[in-house]
Amino acid sequence: MDETLADLVACEDALTFVNAAVTATGQREFHDDARQQVLSLGFLHDYTRENYRHLYAAALALGVNDHNAALIIRNLLVHAAAAVDAGRRRAEGRLIARRLELLPAQRVYKLFGELRRLGANNRRTRAIMRDWLAARPDPAFDAVKYRGRLKVAARHAHLRLRGETGDFLFAPTARKRFETPMFESWRRAHHEQAAIYDLPYTVAEGFAARHGVPRAVFLERVEHRMTRLERLRLQENAHARKVEAIREQADLPGMGLTRLATYALSLRLDDRAARRAELTRALRTAALRAAGEQAGRWGTVAAVLDDSYSATGSAQKRRRPLAVALACHHLLEALAAPGRYTAHWTSGRGDALLLYPSGPTPLGTRILDALDTGPDRLVIVSDGWDNAPPGLAAEVLRVWRTRLDPGRRVTVTHLNPVYDAEGFDVRRLAPTVPTAGIRDAEDLPVLVELARFAEGRAGLAELTAYLDDRVARFLEQP
Repeated sequence: MDETLADLVACEDALTFVNAAVTATGQREFHDDARQQVLSLGFLHDYTRENYRHLYAAALALGVNDHNAALIIRNLLVHAAAAVDAGRRRAEGRLIARRLELLPAQRVYKLFGELRRLGANNRRTRAIMRDWLAARPDPAFDAVKYRGRLKVAARHAHLRLRGETGDFLFAPTARKRFETPMFESWRRAHHEQAAIYDLPYTVAEGFAARHGVPRAVFLERVEHRMTRLERLRLQENAHARKVEAIREQADLPGMGLTRLATYALSLRLDDRAARRAELTRALRTAALRAAGEQAGRWGTVAAVLDDSYSATGSAQKRRRPLAVALACHHLLEALAAPGRYTAHWTSGRGDALLLYPSGPTPLGTRILDALDTGPDRLVIVSDGWDNAPPGLAAEVLRVWRTRLDPGRRVTVTHLNPVYDAEGFDVRRLAPTVPTAGIRDAEDLPVLVELARFAEGRAGLAELTAYLDDRVARFLEQP
């Protein structure tokens, strides 16, 4: 009995950490400030790493966000001596290397700087840094865009950079001319305005300010150097300020589902209405792509989706909870059998594209409406602050599970996009309903599968086997 209890406690601890690592970013939320998040998240990282290092490393193969993936990698390398088993060290190294490939370059360079500051300079750390840097597809681009951080990483990893790259980083004035076009453009940009438009956008922006180039002129001429994400962020900021930045681009179908939902919600309501066909088509295309082979296989699906005022998020995560709910809405529609999906927004509105955060959170009432449709699956996407009236959702779910559906004919899952710093977890609706944290709607199928472990009917051994399988598939991905 003691072993079984210990396994269940370990299982719950691991799931608590995964929920936090999926949702928390150390930024302000609607109900918590950034300092609360950082302290709460730091405790969970230290606790999980000390007690369940294997599970801690395996979280890199799950849908943890980039912020927490970088923290996990940093902590594993700083505390490398704790991995005494050679097999575990090799497994950790493979997981770290694979996850670094998926992280944005700027976050990896920031991580390398933190490793230097913390004095993590063991052989494995240096090898991981060298391998990542050697695999970069465009070293000259990195040298220009991340020049300061690349210098720090090169020194820390004991890299011997010879030739033009070494001169560019450590002695740029030693050469009167560079053969590498990107380096030469950077040199010329100090005294030629035309050269700045051959540089990465963020670097060119600094030179444009130095030369006094008007903003509108600069944006028009540098647009071809922008990444899709840079262009999208600029457009979102322009919409928020109600100014024109750059021309809209017809690349919406290629965007990720959650990012696309965030972009749609950044538009004014009249702009969304005017572009309804384009945005809806793009959202459905992205949802089908995210659903993959599971499209149409979930049977009858009902969703309760939170668009209450708390879905506003915070200044750092503007409308993020609502964007996740909107993305989940389209993904669940793609996963359900054709014509067998219903959405129940807490506001009662039916036009998903024209949503905006407002009003209380009558989750209990909406759950009753959803269950009344006779679904095979009920998915609730909410921050868990049930307040109209408080506690009704928990009572509805308790009665449903214990009296009306004890055989669990209907699968009920709560997905929460907001970390509760005070509770060290995402806020739960009811003990009888599994809850998982979610940051990107694309991870919904995996998180629904993972949430079943939160019901308390599976122990650590089954969870460990599941994570090992996820790790194997993660490492095999191209």
